[in-house]
Amino acid sequence: MTDELALVGDTLGASLTVADLPASVAWYCDVLGFTVDRRHEREGRLFAASLRAGPVPILLTQDNGAKGVERAKGIGFSLQITTMQDADVLAARVRSHGGHLETEPMTAPHGPRIFRLRDPDGFLFTISGTHAP
Repeated sequence: MTDELALVGDTLGASLTVADLPASVAWYCDVLGFTVDRRHEREGRLFAASLRAGPVPILLTQDNGAKGVERAKGIGFSLQITTMQDADVLAARVRSHGGHLETEPMTAPHGPRIFRLRDPDGFLFTISGTHAP
């Protein structure tokens, strides 16, 4: 039996609060290859940026310090991006653009090649390439 009122999602986006918005936007664009979809400003000041990697959206917002500027971010939390691209090629791109891998590309038990990396605020990403090398 199916629950006709159950959620059926089409996509899942993430909203991440970052310490240095311009630096994080640069990291996501330069290291991972995201593009800026939209810049959000109030009174002429940038407070958020909508980024996109293909159909995958991420919203980065400037931390206003209300919960403490030194608070830990990304603890016990990770995001996975699945792509038809070759994970080894993407990992090489990350390295060549100054990114640091948490784990080198490996073949997961369920088949795809994966690697992990952290953004400047400590958010953990798993990149899963479904393309077989």
